[in-house]
Amino acid sequence: MTGTAAAEETTAAWSAELRTHGRRVTKQRLAVLRAVDAAPHSVADDVAAGARNDLPDISLQSVYVVLADLVEIGLLRKIETPDSPARYETRVNDNHHHAVCTGCGRIEDVDCAVGHAPCLTPGNPTGMTIQIADVLYRGLCTDCAEAAS
Repeated sequence: MTGTAAAEETTAAWSAELRTHGRRVTKQRLAVLRAVDAAPHSVADDVAAGARNDLPDISLQSVYVVLADLVEIGLLRKIETPDSPARYETRVNDNHHHAVCTGCGRIEDVDCAVGHAPCLTPGNPTGMTIQIADVLYRGLCTDCAEAAS
């Protein structure tokens, strides 16, 4: 499949998902989805910059509104790590985690290593049914580790 065909297929899937959740398919929503998809783990300012490739006049406030809506309906995942503004990604519903480099702040996806969702069995869930476990690994990426040695 060519890059254009894959992009059209992805846009069609996003459009169908938006409609499923009662949302209109708008240029703003698609521009934000494309920006996040092109640069996973982006902060809102970077998403806005990417969305402006499609819509030069989109405001940062509009991007924040669209991000919140897309997170609410499950088309985007919001990642909240220590010492960083919220970040966003289109990789949703697959139970993966993240590794953050303590040197440069780079974030990498980490697939669920063991078992079924939510990957971890808590010792004392106090009667709560656990659905999701957010695991955050922290360490040095290979570039920072090489620079340190």
